[in-house]
Amino acid sequence: MTTSFSATLRAATWGDHESAESEGYLAELMGGRLSEHEYGEMVAQHYFAYLALDGVSKELAGHPVAGRFVFPELYREPALERDLATIYGPAWRERVAPSKATRTLQARIHQMTDWPGGYIAHHYTRYLGDLSGGQFIRMELQKIFGYRPGGGVDFYIFDEVGSLPRFKDDYRARLDALGAELDEREQRRIIGEVRLAYQLNTEVLAELMHVVRAAA
Repeated sequence: MTTSFSATLRAATWGDHESAESEGYLAELMGGRLSEHEYGEMVAQHYFAYLALDGVSKELAGHPVAGRFVFPELYREPALERDLATIYGPAWRERVAPSKATRTLQARIHQMTDWPGGYIAHHYTRYLGDLSGGQFIRMELQKIFGYRPGGGVDFYIFDEVGSLPRFKDDYRARLDALGAELDEREQRRIIGEVRLAYQLNTEVLAELMHVVRAAA
């Protein structure tokens, strides 16, 4: 039985998920051991990463391949701005800056304007993560900090897409259709970029842990 392309992409980083979520910054955050401002450090890095990703999305909206994975209803900038204003107040822009790891991630994402498959790899890694495991994180953060819709965890709320399971099923169907069009070399290249995207996002979280420890 042939493995679907979406399942292959999912398996590409599955072995790393548990270790990334069971220790370090996310474990501290989910355990209620970080302050609201320390949580805000992660929101700020997501803001800069999504500025890059959604910016590339807009550039590639008319591309015959990449355009299949451009969804304006997913854009996160307004939601992240509400979250940062809730966490840090109206002067939040003076408080946030991209970390070294985030700047590396941004640079890689910007390079994907020349490679639609690479854009899809980063879009898949970031968005499917927030549409899936991110929903559990949102619920835990609402318990810890008392957030409600309107700011705090809005970037995890995807009301505009409707049913999340239905949207994710459609997204995976698009991946499978894409995989059927690609030769083995291009499939391997995209899988490699998914692994790199996951690594770069994990390095952002690892750097956040150093920031938190330094402030302690």
